[in-house]
Amino acid sequence: MPQELSVSYLAIKSKVYRLIDALVDGEKTEADVQESIRRWWDLIHPADRPIAQKYLLTVLERSVSALDAIEDGLTSSNGCAATYGPLPSERMKVMERIVKESGVRSAV
Repeated sequence: MPQELSVSYLAIKSKVYRLIDALVDGEKTEADVQESIRRWWDLIHPADRPIAQKYLLTVLERSVSALDAIEDGLTSSNGCAATYGPLPSERMKVMERIVKESGVRSAV
């Protein structure tokens, strides 16, 4: 019996943040996170993918904004230089493309 996944904004945000936490805590590698998100995406019913894609990209964009705000707050409060570069818009575009291509690939 196929597993049903919620594609609500909160469910997708929770999934993304659990993966981020696992990566930050060292429980998963970047490759593990990529594989996990691929498996998760394949479990989403094709009819639900457009809304899942919308919510996923919204969560990713807001996460990038949060990281940028943290970096800006840190650098402005004590003059410390950033230890990482902000996620370039090219990476965001690549993420969007991956999500879109996954939808196309899985629909075939």
